[in-house]
Parts: sequence; structure tokens; C-alpha cells
Amino acid sequence: MKILFIGDVVGSPGRAMIEEYLPKLKNKYKPNVTIINGENAASGKGITEAIYKQFLGWGAQVVTMGNHTWDKKEIFHFIDEAKYMIRPANFPEGNPGKGMTFLNINGKEVAVINIQGRTFLPAIDDPFRKIDELINEAKKRTNIIFVDFHAEATSEKQAMGWYVDGRVSAVVGTHTHTQTADERILPQGTAYITDTGMTGPYDGILGVEKEAVLKRFLTSMPVRFEITKKGRHQLNGVLITLNTENGTATNIERILINEDHPFFP
Repeated sequence: MKILFIGDVVGSPGRAMIEEYLPKLKNKYKPNVTIINGENAASGKGITEAIYKQFLGWGAQVVTMGNHTWDKKEIFHFIDEAKYMIRPANFPEGNPGKGMTFLNINGKEVAVINIQGRTFLPAIDDPFRKIDELINEAKKRTNIIFVDFHAEATSEKQAMGWYVDGRVSAVVGTHTHTQTADERILPQGTAYITDTGMTGPYDGILGVEKEAVLKRFLTSMPVRFEITKKGRHQLNGVLITLNTENGTATNIERILINEDHPFFP
């Protein structure tokens, strides 16, 4: 089984890259499952119902979220009906939505989990205790378990990878918008990468207009950050191959598409 995961989609530039390249990626790699992190998809913060449905229409089967989940107020009107959108499972009890969903792929179930770190992010519930709970729940149905760990600190992401090694099929990091080159299969068979990177502007800083970010660093004054819509774009992600019999990963490959790394069919 192949799982294609595309990192944080940022604003309209990111959505344009999904629309253009997702069909090409599917044709080239023929993934069984396609997952997109969409927490920055609407103007860089949050998601709308229209964008969620766009992603599904373009070929995604699951949309994961993160710390910007609630930034667009309309999400409260549709998240409970959005069967294939998940938000961090360790948000406090009583939050709308869910943190895990299941797909049926040719008779094999796939569990997809969204979890969020706490280091340099809001102090929500413990992601390590919550992942234990979710793994135990998922194992009742399947041994194929995919985790999007939305976290800031490299150390916390690596800790999560080692913590669940051998218990899940893959842990991919999101949130920091810079793709890391540490993709690997951990000793007990879990595919891991610290951050899959972002899909959106290539000439900004983490997707934001670089002039505003530079002004903030140079002056320490408050600055309004806007998504960079001019210039070049990029798409970041990973392709993970799994053994469906035992749920372990056999390969993880980074995907990077930009002007310096053009896509070859």
C-alpha cells in the first residue's frame, strides 16, 4: 500500500499547486491513500467548507489540521459532518470534530490520526497519552495507522516517532513549513520524517511575504503577515510504502516540487 501525504497547504498558491500537481503525482506514484494537511489552506489560517470539498474533489481522501483549526469561524458549522477531516485529537474534551478517521481501501482499513505537540504551542492535552489511547482504539480494527504530528519542536517530533515506533505505520511532522531531510524507517518499522514541509509560496518566508517578516526582525514592531501570492510556488510531501500484512513501512520518499526541483512524470 502507498500513502501520499502533502504538507501544509498555504493559501491560494498552495491550493493551485494541489490542483495542478495532485493528478500528476497520482498518475506517477499511484497511491492508494492521499492525505493533505489543510490547516493553512484559507488565506494562511484555517480552512473553509468549500476548500475542504475542493481537496476531496481533487483526489484527497483525508484532510488533517493543526493549531489553526478554529481560525475560520465557519468551521464550527461543518466540522462534525466532515467525515474525512480530522483535527488534533488532543484538543480538550468537548471540542467539535474528531482526531481519527478510518478508510476502507480494497478491504483493508487504514486509520489516520491527527495529534498536536505542546512545546512552543498552546498547552493542550498530553499528545503522548492521547496517542496511546488512539493506537489502542485503532488496533481493534487495523494494523495500518498513519499519524500527522503537528508540532513546533524538532525534539518533540522525534520523541513521538521513537515513542510509537513499531506501533504505527508512519509518523510525519507538520507545522514548521520547512521540509527536513531525515526521512527514515525506524528500527521497529515505523516510517518517520520530522517535517514534510509546505505547499504554497516558494519565495516567501514560511509562505508569508518576506518583506513583512524582515521588518519584524529588524524593528521588533508589530507587522501584519500576508500570504505571498506573487513569485514561484512549491509542493512538499512524502510517499510511504507499507506492508499491509503487518502494517510496517518498507520505504519513505520525500517529494519536493519547485523551480529548482522540477517535476518529472
